[in-house]
Amino acid sequence: MRARRFTLPVAAVATVVVAEAAVWLLRPGGLIDPVPVSEATHFTASQLERAHDFRDLQRLIGLGGLAAQGVVLALLVVRPPRAAIVRAERLVRGRPLAAAAVVGAGIAVVVQAAGLPFAAWAHERAADVGLSTQDWGAWLWDRPKSAGVGVVLAAALAVLFIGLIRRFPRRWWIAGAGAVVAIEIVFVWLAPVVLDPLFNRYEDLPQGRARAAVTELARKAGVDVGDVLVVDASRRTTAANAYVGGLGSTKRVVLYDTLLERFDPAQVDLVVAHELAHVKQRDLARGMTWVAIVALPGMYVVMLLTRRWSRSAGAGPGSPASLPALALALAVVTLSLTVVSNQLSRAIEQRADSYSLELTGEPREFVELERRLALANVSDPDPPGWYRFLFGTHPSTVERIGIGLTFERRAAGGVSPAAETAAGDGGAPR
Repeated sequence: MRARRFTLPVAAVATVVVAEAAVWLLRPGGLIDPVPVSEATHFTASQLERAHDFRDLQRLIGLGGLAAQGVVLALLVVRPPRAAIVRAERLVRGRPLAAAAVVGAGIAVVVQAAGLPFAAWAHERAADVGLSTQDWGAWLWDRPKSAGVGVVLAAALAVLFIGLIRRFPRRWWIAGAGAVVAIEIVFVWLAPVVLDPLFNRYEDLPQGRARAAVTELARKAGVDVGDVLVVDASRRTTAANAYVGGLGSTKRVVLYDTLLERFDPAQVDLVVAHELAHVKQRDLARGMTWVAIVALPGMYVVMLLTRRWSRSAGAGPGSPASLPALALALAVVTLSLTVVSNQLSRAIEQRADSYSLELTGEPREFVELERRLALANVSDPDPPGWYRFLFGTHPSTVERIGIGLTFERRAAGGVSPAAETAAGDGGAPR
């Protein structure tokens, strides 16, 4: 009995160790380390005041919404809505998987409702600062679509996991790990063509200077870029961005229309080069590999937590009543592992920045791009270290400016940044 008491903490620690080892294994090489940079060197006092006033409270609002949703899940575990679950089972005539779908959908509705006031507050502040271009009508119209996607996904996951628990009562976490990996792959593959069009319109990048530049950069990088699309981001925001998504036939580079309309061609080229780096380095596959490595130990911890919390709530294993415990366990483990995975994400983004500089050789434009992106997105150029550690998926603006300055100094000294990095690593590939 005493040994069982230590099963959960040992498994949790082992999972974090495996996750950290996976970050080390998959961390890309060829990174350009940033020189220290002061935000006051590249931004005026008024620009910094605006960014800090907006982002400091915006961070707290986001954390408040996350906490509210966590509290709701915890309350559902401590005080499960037995009457509602019984009604759901009667509604579907006692069929456990159908009841699981109804209960899973209900949990999603309640959790999303808990975060809605915080999302509305964040939207109001974004509109006040000029970052959001949506009025309340357009913003509210997006809520049912977003909630609908969440409800459908929650119902499907509830059916899947309850089905696995009933089929494999002792080893369902092993099958669950395989399901997590499969879901990750399917989501990355289909989201660009199934989910994204629900919220935005995507069009091929038209012929012209921008498309010719993309084609030339892709040729220079030696990558098959897939589709190059423009998204009508301006219908929601003034922020500028770009991203890579999809697998196989759905692979694409997506550019915000705000980026193309408001940034200089050389700066757009740098953004494109950054996204081409993700394609060249197979960064989506790198991220999915990390998920595959941590899925098994992570799902073992989910199983232990679900079992403990279900028993405390008096819910039998594999019953719809155990779903709140399962949902809370998945949320806790996912959030904890995301903190670890963000280390890999920051390294991947740092490598993409490094590659964009190597491909274009434009450090001055790179520094100005990062400065203008921070202004357009009302970003905090140097957010608190604790926040970067927990939630940062990219290097901060001052770190990215520092990468550009490092490249510029090395180039001015006649040393290839790539050669210098390789020499520092002993020439060993990573």
